[in-house]
Amino acid sequence: MNFSINNSIEVLERTPNVLHSLLHNISNQWSSNNEGGESWSPFDVLGHLIHCDECDWITRIKIALSENEIRRFEPIDRYAQIELNKGKNINQLLDEFIKIRKACLTELKSFNLTEEQLTKTAIHPDLDTVNLSQLISTWVAHDLAHLSQISRVMAKQYKDKVGPWKIYMKVLNQ
Repeated sequence: MNFSINNSIEVLERTPNVLHSLLHNISNQWSSNNEGGESWSPFDVLGHLIHCDECDWITRIKIALSENEIRRFEPIDRYAQIELNKGKNINQLLDEFIKIRKACLTELKSFNLTEEQLTKTAIHPDLDTVNLSQLISTWVAHDLAHLSQISRVMAKQYKDKVGPWKIYMKVLNQ
């Protein structure tokens, strides 16, 4: 599939609604359990998506589009949501995500990005030079990866309950 800003927006617009459908008013057992150890719960993943929308995607798009001679991305704290979301519940995070994503997409659309702009580059702190279409593609893949992660974490809550069907459930064995 070739990169398309419109195709990207199709997915980015849907993510908050998918998460709302899956997680709104769900019990704390579903939203707060993880896969063990330092892994993330659906609550943590949702908080991470919010933090990325607040501090990462649009900020980095603006850096890539800037006329600065050196366009360098700042590192993002991929674990900031742990502290930022203490005392909140899943429904609060869902409402917050819907608002922040809508604002991000309004701003993204306002850029009216051209093919030439999509080739503009910046320096990523770990990956070196990246271009704008790669950044936006990553935003989409990031959403989809975390939707998959949330589903996997939730499925694994019943890992020991499905009995012999476990052999058919690849998600339970990842």
